[in-house]
Amino acid sequence: MNAVSFLRRYRKPVVWAALVFVLFLGWRLFSADGPARTGMGMDMPPVRVATALAQDVPHFLNGLGTVMPSVDVLVKSRVDGQLLRLHFQEGQRVRAGDLLAEIDPRPFEAALMQAEGNLARDQAQLDNARRDLQRYAKLTKGDFIAVQQYETQRALVRQYEGTVEADRAAVASARLQLEYSRITAPVGGRLGLRSVDEGNQIKSSDADGLVRITEVSPCDVLFTLPESQVALVAPAFVARERDRSLAPLPVQAWDREQKKLLAVGFLLSLDNQIDATTGTVRLKARFANEDNALFPNQFVNARLMVRTLEDAVTVPAGAVQLGSRGSYVYVAAPKEGSDAGEAVVSLRQVIPGITTARMAVIEQGLKAGEVVVVDGLDRLRDGISVKIAASTETPRAEAVE
Repeated sequence: MNAVSFLRRYRKPVVWAALVFVLFLGWRLFSADGPARTGMGMDMPPVRVATALAQDVPHFLNGLGTVMPSVDVLVKSRVDGQLLRLHFQEGQRVRAGDLLAEIDPRPFEAALMQAEGNLARDQAQLDNARRDLQRYAKLTKGDFIAVQQYETQRALVRQYEGTVEADRAAVASARLQLEYSRITAPVGGRLGLRSVDEGNQIKSSDADGLVRITEVSPCDVLFTLPESQVALVAPAFVARERDRSLAPLPVQAWDREQKKLLAVGFLLSLDNQIDATTGTVRLKARFANEDNALFPNQFVNARLMVRTLEDAVTVPAGAVQLGSRGSYVYVAAPKEGSDAGEAVVSLRQVIPGITTARMAVIEQGLKAGEVVVVDGLDRLRDGISVKIAASTETPRAEAVE
């Protein structure tokens, strides 16, 4: 019998024998007693672990915000005239009532003198008419003059009284116009750049005004949150409005890249309705801003703390994985009868809560003190043995000042 005939005759038994051998090898490699499970014949995968920690965790809501001055006033002239003098420097801090500018007062002084002259003339006529009325009253009692003449004189007195009142109003108006020729700061704050120079003719209708006053110490941050988070904010805000002894809700202002904390303030107000166009609600926070870290119209990331989770179970964020059945972690338990640093991992389904870039809160499925795998997860399966190469600490929750 030649070789070709032998292969044709025994081809099927050889194939089946090879298949059985392969299956036996696979069973030995991946069974509970195989080297992959026991670490015999194959190195146990190294992992880095961390211990679940119970701690108080602040719950933050993030929104995009814009810095606004707490006071923003455009100083404008109330009268028309020539600007004589400016009494401020750009960027200067002023207090309410400080003199900022003077308008030529001569036209207003002349108008005041004219109004006072009219008042004096009409007051004299009134005094004379009153004296005549007193004489007519005596003559009427003795029937020396007709009653109609007395009534006519009394009407004349009333007419002069009205004229005098109008003159007094004209004097007050002229005096007010003269006072308006001296422009003072209506509020305290920091001055911006001036819009007009000395010698220019200015009007009360000028849109640019003279200068703008803003107050940035304190300042406000206007930011928005999605309507789905209103239920977390509104009850806490209303509770503090009713009970002033409760501390206000803290708000943090971070820079555009969310790398630097700029300032810490508190929630000042909450809008009374949701914007139907954007599906968001507007909120305003107040910041002391004594170091001028915040500047008007600056973009910031606002973080509002609405509550604190007490004794929450936390792990590093990298320990929580997402699978087809939901979120899970690998819990590492010491392996009995083995060397120190060896452990057996088991897959544990969990329900995560608040999650940040560094830390995750586990609401269900894990207890404080249990050890979870943080690195080396790609080589793990439920029930295999691992080598604990290193350990790390669960990040501490962010402290709120």
